[in-house]
Amino acid sequence: MTNIHNILIAGSGGTIAQALIAHWQNAGARVLTIGREDRNSRERDGSDPQCNHEHLQTDLVDAANIPSITAWLKSHGLPDAVIVCSGILHTKERQPEKALKNITDDFLLHNMQINLLAHIHLAQAVAPLIKRNAQLKWMSLSAMVGSITDNQLGGWYSYRMSKAALNMFIKTLSIEWQRKAPGSIVVATHPGTTDSALSEPFQANIKEGRLYTPELTAERLSKVLEELSPEQNGHLLHWDGSVLAF
Repeated sequence: MTNIHNILIAGSGGTIAQALIAHWQNAGARVLTIGREDRNSRERDGSDPQCNHEHLQTDLVDAANIPSITAWLKSHGLPDAVIVCSGILHTKERQPEKALKNITDDFLLHNMQINLLAHIHLAQAVAPLIKRNAQLKWMSLSAMVGSITDNQLGGWYSYRMSKAALNMFIKTLSIEWQRKAPGSIVVATHPGTTDSALSEPFQANIKEGRLYTPELTAERLSKVLEELSPEQNGHLLHWDGSVLAF
């Protein structure tokens, strides 16, 4: 029996997010989603069989949208859990940098906007709803390559730096929110390499058995989310719930 009946999934257009939405709908939860895509059109035309779902089309990168997100959330109430899936590794024009000479301001800032600012802005939108008795579970999808301790290969400068910054944000947010609402738990999670557009250019180098289906990743992340304990607050977790080094 799940202890999560209302869940917010942000960055809803991605592969992992879509699998998480399906997982929680199948579990009978009320699902709120935020993303840049117009998911509501699918629901209106009947192509989405799951109706226990409310979507807000907005861009989390733009701080100007924070008040409208807060207002939308207030109309639905604070969810039991939040999963932020916003993330970028590459674009059609740019691949992760292999060397110092490949770093450009625009690509680094683009990584920071999506991998970090989107998470910050959603937290700022959620914060006014958190009362002292809240028991909110917050999970931001991060990456093991954002671990400074684990970095043995180099490269991927913008992605690594933006995920390291996200991990620091999660650590700091966990301290503030635990003081504000002692029952809250805030974590970053490494979902594992999932078969998606994000990982597709690099799948040839993945060891056999280390590329996971979106459905398996969603199941694993949801299990970690449901079983979060106060001892895990502020940590970077592996998809199995174990603590990874920052």
